[in-house]
Amino acid sequence: MTPPRTRPDRRRLHAALTGLVLWLALCGAPALALEAVPGSPVGATAAAFPLLAVAVLVRGRWPLVALALPVVPSLAITLDLFTVAYSPALAAFGYLAGVRMPRARPALWCFAGLAAGALPLTAVVGRTVWPWFSFLLTLSLNVVLPWLLGRYRRQYAELVRTGWQLAARMEREARAVAERTRLRERTRIAGDLHDSLGHDLALIALRAGALELAPELSADRRAAAGELRAAAGSATERLAEIIGVLRTDDEGAPRLPAGEGVPRLVERARASGMTVTLEQPDDAAGDGLPAMTGHALHRVVQESLTNAAKHAPGAAVRVRITREAEELEVTVTHPARPAGPVPAPVSGGSGLVGLDERVRLAGGALRAGPAPDGGFTVSARLPTSGGTPPVPLRGPENTATGRELALARQQVRRRLRQTLAVPFALLAALVVLMGVFHLLTPSWTVLERQSYDRLRPGDPRSRVESVLPFFALDAPPDGTPPPPPGRSCAYYGVSPDGAAAYELCFAADRLATKRVVRDRPRR
Repeated sequence: MTPPRTRPDRRRLHAALTGLVLWLALCGAPALALEAVPGSPVGATAAAFPLLAVAVLVRGRWPLVALALPVVPSLAITLDLFTVAYSPALAAFGYLAGVRMPRARPALWCFAGLAAGALPLTAVVGRTVWPWFSFLLTLSLNVVLPWLLGRYRRQYAELVRTGWQLAARMEREARAVAERTRLRERTRIAGDLHDSLGHDLALIALRAGALELAPELSADRRAAAGELRAAAGSATERLAEIIGVLRTDDEGAPRLPAGEGVPRLVERARASGMTVTLEQPDDAAGDGLPAMTGHALHRVVQESLTNAAKHAPGAAVRVRITREAEELEVTVTHPARPAGPVPAPVSGGSGLVGLDERVRLAGGALRAGPAPDGGFTVSARLPTSGGTPPVPLRGPENTATGRELALARQQVRRRLRQTLAVPFALLAALVVLMGVFHLLTPSWTVLERQSYDRLRPGDPRSRVESVLPFFALDAPPDGTPPPPPGRSCAYYGVSPDGAAAYELCFAADRLATKRVVRDRPRR
């Protein structure tokens, strides 16, 4: 029975199949060059098949080596680097180098080395510098541009992966903050219960003390009343200790002023300078509500007024309370803040989270969000009878919004601009350099008249080249007929203006003919 393939085996098989498909695809170009391109060097073109196989094998570990392997035979075919056999391979391995290399500096040094090495090669072999510009153009478009595209893909994938990791981390942090806020709110609720239960226990202890002193009771009953009084006092102390343990060090005991309802809260807000309108029918008063509902109602109005004072100072606030058979609804709305400079609000941003927890534990539901007029609305529905189960806690929402994700998108856009700007900058620099060389090279290709007059047909090539300038013209003047079969001709300037040129034709390493040719308009 054959054991199942492991994951590393599958990866190696997938890599081998991918490499085979890549090699077969790249071998199509040299096969086409051997059949369809006349004058193509057979040796350099046929060498593509083993060289490309080696390049495919080392593309993962040494991407720059895989990129350099097709460059050598391409230069052997033409100094322009643009060949039918190797151009697809250069583009493919340039792209793979951009995808696989984590750093850009080695590739940039490689490109700079190729450009610097091609300059003396074209100058010595071709006796002219213009093929070097063609080499730079081919290198930029056929190698550097695919490398930039591959590097952009790698960077974009890294940014997307980093963005998701950042979003997950912010999600966890937001959940932790919300959980701490909920725990703090529950602690405040426990403090409220301490206030109400402590008051009730104090009343029990007071009545038990009165019974303990009543002369008409027997000694056993007075002793029982004393034990009841002591137990109530002990329970009050233990309750205070428990609430003290739950309470954090940076907050005091949360207390609701005795007898303070929503009207009193609104009056205190008005006294502080706020404009508050209270709409509360008689049947919507807070009398007869469960303790949790009453505290939640007080907290909703209190937190909403506090937020309005912070974020919309000077705006009129509207508090509306309605009551139905089994439900109480409170809505606090304020418009956008008036125009004009106001102090920046200082807020931890967790008030609504704690308020939501308070309303949920009371069995209600809270809604908060922007109003259609640009203001803000806080609305809560609370039960008017006890025993209502709390509303299920809402699942955490995606809190990874704002500055971090905007920064990730900005980085992606910046990388895209760089990817598009670098090729254009290289082309612009190449055009400027070509213009400079176009102005300078005519003076480098001028053959002195005295040297030309000393040359005689039949002179050996070595003697002729000893008096020639180092650089020759790239092309003969317009209208010059091609050299006769079996001869190779070189052209040198008569003067820097380039209107005429000396034509020197060689046959069997000897000077065959020499003459002056001039520009002739083509018909």
